[in-house]
Amino acid sequence: MKRFFALVLCVVTLISFMPLAAMAEKNGEDIVILYENDVHCAVEGYSKLAAMKKELEEDYENVGVVSVGDYVQGSSLGVVSQGEYIVNLMNLVGYDAVTLGNHEFDYRLPRLEELVGMMNTKPVCCNFQKLGEESSYFLPYSIVSYGDVDIAYIGITTPSTISSSFPAQFKDEKGEYLYTFNVNNLYDVVQENIDKAKAGGADYIVALSHIGYAEEGDWEDITDLIGNTEGLDIVLDGHSHSVIENMTLVDEAGNEVVLSSAGTKFQHIGKLTISENNITTELIATENYDKTDNEVDEYIKKINEEYALLGDRKVAVSNVHLITHDNNGNRLVRNSETNLGDLCADAFRIVTGADIGFTNGGGIRADIKAGNVTFNDVLSVFPFNNQVVVAEVSGQVIKDLLETAVKSYPAEDGTFPHLSGITFSVNTSIPSSVTLDENEMFTGVSGTYRVYDIKVLNSKTGVYEVIDLEKTYSFASIGYYVFEFGGGLSMFKDAKILQNDGMLDAELLERYIVENLGGVIGEEYAEMMPNITFTDGENSTEQEIPETGDNSDYMIAVMIVTVLLGATILNKTKEKNYKGDFL
Repeated sequence: MKRFFALVLCVVTLISFMPLAAMAEKNGEDIVILYENDVHCAVEGYSKLAAMKKELEEDYENVGVVSVGDYVQGSSLGVVSQGEYIVNLMNLVGYDAVTLGNHEFDYRLPRLEELVGMMNTKPVCCNFQKLGEESSYFLPYSIVSYGDVDIAYIGITTPSTISSSFPAQFKDEKGEYLYTFNVNNLYDVVQENIDKAKAGGADYIVALSHIGYAEEGDWEDITDLIGNTEGLDIVLDGHSHSVIENMTLVDEAGNEVVLSSAGTKFQHIGKLTISENNITTELIATENYDKTDNEVDEYIKKINEEYALLGDRKVAVSNVHLITHDNNGNRLVRNSETNLGDLCADAFRIVTGADIGFTNGGGIRADIKAGNVTFNDVLSVFPFNNQVVVAEVSGQVIKDLLETAVKSYPAEDGTFPHLSGITFSVNTSIPSSVTLDENEMFTGVSGTYRVYDIKVLNSKTGVYEVIDLEKTYSFASIGYYVFEFGGGLSMFKDAKILQNDGMLDAELLERYIVENLGGVIGEEYAEMMPNITFTDGENSTEQEIPETGDNSDYMIAVMIVTVLLGATILNKTKEKNYKGDFL
């Protein structure tokens, strides 16, 4: 008996010295789900996410992690491994559900299928489908149990993927579409899967929606999907990189739906808490969270070492900061010109010798800071491995391209043009009348063009001349547009290919900086050199030559202006060191 009491005394003594946290029971009622969207290869965030998950698991029995898409693409690290590094990191964190963003299709569908095979958690996407088949290509939704509560995660990918992520992969050899993202019946497809998930026993329905939110409300966004369906409890959204901590909307039946989005590149980690009859979302700024996960840190160190020899190779020096965003984090490249856009467009025109160089704002992904420029910096600007192509197209095709590229202005658009060798004006008082088919491909312009006063640089005289819609011009861009009609630019379907030698956009940019600029990005790129003038139509600088009467005074004035403009341009080209510019 004495031995028994001695044992009890030891146990009591031991318990008395245990931390109170170790004695406390975990919260078994609340469910906590961490979420992220549009990470775009910001790998350090996965370490914080993993640490946050483990920290929460100390206090809660039910903790999960989900992704709302766009994770495998966006930096050189993603490109080098074709997404494998990112998938391995996500496997280390441990996800309950993931959906597919448009950029998950950037390495093409066969590679996406390989990545899916590597994933511990298979992606959900209800609206991507092979034509002629009843079921979706990937799982439409999954149901995950958290104690006695079942949560259905329905994946939704933006229908614009069919025109924004290498459209050729969705077609057969004849150019006929094999796949659809169900743009015309998206609401019905989502509703059907909501109903199926509820019939399958789901207590809550969470949409992992890579659709996007538009503050202006001038295009179909996630609010339209919520308003045209019934039964969603929570929508975690991506694609537009919006920062939405907690927004309450109303569905088609008048029920409240919680909407949240965590920004991009791990600006925040979202935290969804589901309690009895209560749903809350909050955003945790990752810069204020210091903990990291040792296992994830070790893997990040390993993959950095594997591609360091390639990525850290110095290729040049920049005397200026070349930008994609302003100081407030706004993505300038999608609705305005920047000095980095100038550099990239010049590279396309000058290295290829084309009349016009064009790159899109959505394809320019990272700044180049002043100082040493590594290959990794170049690859971060152009991380998509796009092939450089020079095509011969008519002036009318160029006009249609420009009209389409600014159709959304002033709203953001990934097709927003960054140009070299061409200037033009946009009358913003004229609404866009660009027409698109059901697959968002250009079909024409039904009204007055917004673009006018288009001028193309004459490489022999150094003077910008009014475009001739019947004449052909050499146009340098990427195969994504010329071959695959990305962004809906189907006006290139009859283009004659002049150059297609396999050079990649990052290679072209490096060659321009090293060979044409002598390895130094100088002060000539300190400020943006405008190629686009936006007007309201009233202050137009466009002049029309009188059809009759004596116009000699007018012609003399034009000649004087032309000579002065030519001298200015020649001086600018010398300042930019355009070696071989007019060859």
